[in-house]
Amino acid sequence: MTSDSIDRRIKDRYPASCLQVQLRERGFFGRGRQAMAVTCLDLNRYGMAVLCPRPVEPGARLFMDFTGKYISESRVGARVVECQPFQTGYRVSVQFSYCRDKNSYSRTVDNALSRLEGFYNRFAS
Repeated sequence: MTSDSIDRRIKDRYPASCLQVQLRERGFFGRGRQAMAVTCLDLNRYGMAVLCPRPVEPGARLFMDFTGKYISESRVGARVVECQPFQTGYRVSVQFSYCRDKNSYSRTVDNALSRLEGFYNRFAS
């Protein structure tokens, strides 16, 4: 992780390795690649970092599905900010689309990700 990625964050991220995450690259006309399971490294309501088995290009648009204790959220839009070799794969940093611009904002997604962040924030303290 570069110092730029740390400085760019609005809020701290919290470890969330027990959160189950599926990542799917969005394609043209609503078609995307096969979903793949990734390991969540950390998260907050604005973005997350995952350990991915293959690289994903910065700028790639994604759909993400989350399943964890007390929460399940599907098809959360995101965009890859950074991708670097890490451990046994690639560390992929993503920013959720709902907070990138006004047109993508969703109160439902914001509330779901806020609950998710709050859940893992309690364990980090």
